[in-house]
Amino acid sequence: MKNNIVEEFNAYREKMNDKMLADNNKIIKRIFNLDTNAYMEGVLPKKTKELLGLGNSLVLRCDDCVRYHLEESHKLGLTKEEVVEAMSISLLIGGTIVVPHLRRAFEYWEALEAQQS
Repeated sequence: MKNNIVEEFNAYREKMNDKMLADNNKIIKRIFNLDTNAYMEGVLPKKTKELLGLGNSLVLRCDDCVRYHLEESHKLGLTKEEVVEAMSISLLIGGTIVVPHLRRAFEYWEALEAQQS
């Protein structure tokens, strides 16, 4: 059976987030809270904020962040075309060093779509 990268990522993320938050560090908890609140509906729609998060994550080359924002974008009903167009802007800004992360982003999006089927 093929490993499910979506399930593995989410299980690991949840396990480690729980461990970090259980440590009861005020700064870590505040950063998590700030992150949660920043992506809520506001003047900018949540979909827009997720695409901004995705784009910045690609340019910063954070695969975990890319996966998170891809999944949130998928949950919000963004289309592959919308996501790819946003990522293409990130590639333009970040340059060819973003290509390996773009490959993994395409792979993760395919896994999200396969999981939905």
